[in-house]
Amino acid sequence: MARVKRGVSAHKRRKNVLKETKGFRWGRKAKYKLAKQAVMHGLAYAFRDRKVKKRLARGLWQTQISAAAKAAGVSYSKLIPLLKKQNIELDRKILASLAQNHPAVFQNIIQKARG
Repeated sequence: MARVKRGVSAHKRRKNVLKETKGFRWGRKAKYKLAKQAVMHGLAYAFRDRKVKKRLARGLWQTQISAAAKAAGVSYSKLIPLLKKQNIELDRKILASLAQNHPAVFQNIIQKARG
């Protein structure tokens, strides 16, 4: 069996890892071992934080709806059940957008929810 020299493939693999750490600080951009750890952690955090991003966005929407609802004289915790009771099926993202960009439309929705 022929001897396999692995210099080319090893160099390519290391070069690709170091390419992914462009912009990192200190040894994490230049030293292979630190760079490999940084890339692995970075990918793990990216996967986790795609979920966290959605969670944070929903919290922000709730805060925006709550602020606009309080200005109209109803709390967020009272508004959501009122919307469900009247079968107004707008999600929080749309409600927050309306509250921020089209306050008159949001006021109409609150009036319909109150009955």
